[in-house]
Amino acid sequence: QLQLVESGGGLVQPGGSLRLSCAASGFTLSSIAIAWFRQAPGKEREGVLCISSRGGSTNYADSVKGRFTISRDNAKNTVYLQMNSLRPEDTAVYWCAARSYYCSDYAGSYDTWGQGTQVTVSS
Repeated sequence: QLQLVESGGGLVQPGGSLRLSCAASGFTLSSIAIAWFRQAPGKEREGVLCISSRGGSTNYADSVKGRFTISRDNAKNTVYLQMNSLRPEDTAVYWCAARSYYCSDYAGSYDTWGQGTQVTVSS
């Protein structure tokens, strides 16, 4: 059974850091692309970052450039979203999602989604 499980969300002060994890089961990272999406209150869901089956990363959100990075640990079958210099506008529910091989910023092309994790940036 294909499954993604996110963890690592929470409350953090502006300027702080969080690392989200996305543990995959039922497939290996070498055959799928994993993307992080987020949705803030009152806004549409947006793609943040993606890592392809070959390990290349793609940034879909200009607002996170230089602050967020995506990586993976093949041995743990886990993808990470490292978020630094967090801002209140980063407050959102974050999901990881999987599709075959290549990245896309189109959420509808992703077959498997995690349950989501809340990130709140506030003092």
